[in-house]
Amino acid sequence: MAARLVQRCCWRHLGAFISPASVPASLLAPVGKMVTARALPFNSFHTSSLLNWADGFSVKEQLEESRNPEHKVIRELIETATTPQDLLQLGELHALNSNQASQVITQLSKLAVEKNLETRSIVQDQRFQQLISIMDSQISQVWNNTLVNVLRSLHWLGVESSRRELQSVEQEVLWRLRRLTFRQLVCLAEFLVHRQGRDSRLLSEVIKKLELRWTELEGTRSVVMLMSKVGHMAPALMDRLEDKALELAEQFEPDDIRKVTLALAYQNRRCVPLLRALSYHLSQKHSELGLSILLDLIFAYGKLNFHQPQVFQKMASELQPQVATMTPLEVTRCVRSFALLKWLSLPLFEAVAQYTLDNIKQLSVTQLCGLILSFARLNFQPSASEGFFSMVHEELQGELDNLEPHLLTDLVWSLCVLQQARAPYLQRVLAPEFQAQIQDAEMVLDSENKPLPVKNFAAPHLLHSEGKKPLPPGAKRVAFLRWEFADFSSRGRELLGRCALARRHLRAAGFLLVEVPHYEFLELKLERQRRAYLKDKLQKALAKELAS
Repeated sequence: MAARLVQRCCWRHLGAFISPASVPASLLAPVGKMVTARALPFNSFHTSSLLNWADGFSVKEQLEESRNPEHKVIRELIETATTPQDLLQLGELHALNSNQASQVITQLSKLAVEKNLETRSIVQDQRFQQLISIMDSQISQVWNNTLVNVLRSLHWLGVESSRRELQSVEQEVLWRLRRLTFRQLVCLAEFLVHRQGRDSRLLSEVIKKLELRWTELEGTRSVVMLMSKVGHMAPALMDRLEDKALELAEQFEPDDIRKVTLALAYQNRRCVPLLRALSYHLSQKHSELGLSILLDLIFAYGKLNFHQPQVFQKMASELQPQVATMTPLEVTRCVRSFALLKWLSLPLFEAVAQYTLDNIKQLSVTQLCGLILSFARLNFQPSASEGFFSMVHEELQGELDNLEPHLLTDLVWSLCVLQQARAPYLQRVLAPEFQAQIQDAEMVLDSENKPLPVKNFAAPHLLHSEGKKPLPPGAKRVAFLRWEFADFSSRGRELLGRCALARRHLRAAGFLLVEVPHYEFLELKLERQRRAYLKDKLQKALAKELAS
């Protein structure tokens, strides 16, 4: 009852100062022969509703324009102008107010973008300077949507950020943030991320408002844009966006799914429920996917270590017929992503092997090495193995000295896995001068756990040792092993076979091992925390050794 009473009172008082002539035709309804103002729903007069986005103008702004036909004429002239000169002349032919001047500036930037015009001559034109002055003279009278648009337009036109008028616009936007619609905030955030970056005060305030008003979020475009462009700057907002994306997953197009999964991958956010939902709709609703979408998706899945066999099989089957038309970079990226996921599709990899044979001269040495490393990770032997590796050896001949030490080490190890390592490769990586370039994380401690110079002592575990002295009584060799995400099995925290083998070898060589898993080390953000963590791990390893 109270709500109805308030609604009737509002309309009784509203009718006293709004005449039928001042109301747009769309709000008038005939009643017999009389024309009366049709009542809008009470909820529509909520502050945020008055500012709703309606093709550039809110309901309040449309009402204001309808009261003055001349304003409507000027707006139509602005919207129909086809050249910057037409727009600049409007300021000479009409007495523009601050809102109209802002609309002219916005239309100028639109024409400059559409027609790829040079903006310096526009900005330096005296008539443009006059438009900025008019806009700035009564900046508080500029409509909200126009204010957001003119801020973007001034930047696009190349107006210096230090200019007083531009700073005045930014300050006005900052004051009005609470009155902007959620869609306007999204538009503003998208622009500010590109133009001003993380240090922008205005952007930080916009993000705070988005976090507070996230329940107003609707539509897939806003969700996708915020996740991909703003999410990395607002973890709390990203949590809400993931929930919203899960709710809207069924409505996402393939390109939306690509952008969302890439956003998760770049931010290292492994949101399994969302990834599962996106994968389901991807496999059930979308029959064919473009090459760029396929490559981005498989990269994102690989970076997040997210396994979905049904989707992988779909991607591999769609990628296979396109291999022959791919660029070397696309082929390398595709194979490395599948290798990272530990997923072997024999038809796809056979097609890649044939592509390598057909385009060996187009592949760089680094790309060729990337293919070999991927084949070795999955233990894939091409059906035409002899011809394939003969060509690979021929291309690598004379290039070994140009490879970065760690890449060369990985290449030789991969050739060993594939049973293709030849004497020149092994001689190169086993040479003392080569091993000196690789940093092993090894140290020698005396009986009081104080470090000693490593090079002074004999190293039986190496083929060539610089030092000749035996270790002092009570001294011990310590090796730090940092285990990355890819070193563990996908089902738990068990090391993969090659890592477990390396650990056994080091223990057999007499090393005291200090193991540093990624899931502990990466949680420490400060350098002092990491130093304290390593010292603590070392102390625990020494204590365990002493106790045994």
